[in-house]
Amino acid sequence: MNLFEGHGNREAKIRYLDGDFQILSPGSYVVCAMTGKNIPLDELRYWSVARQEPYVDVISAIEADKRAGMLPNQRR
Repeated sequence: MNLFEGHGNREAKIRYLDGDFQILSPGSYVVCAMTGKNIPLDELRYWSVARQEPYVDVISAIEADKRAGMLPNQRR
């Protein structure tokens, strides 16, 4: 059994770190903070350490940074 098997179809609780994440509560997915889509843990590639949010893809991650005023040369 691998890390992601045997936890049913429930949302995992994650601590997002620089380049890695820590599973606090087992599950099979997390929910994208921008789209609301479920992201299987084995497909999780994008997140914000500062905001502790996962994103389904790079577009969602960039949109979240825009929303937070985090992009260079962006007015706040």
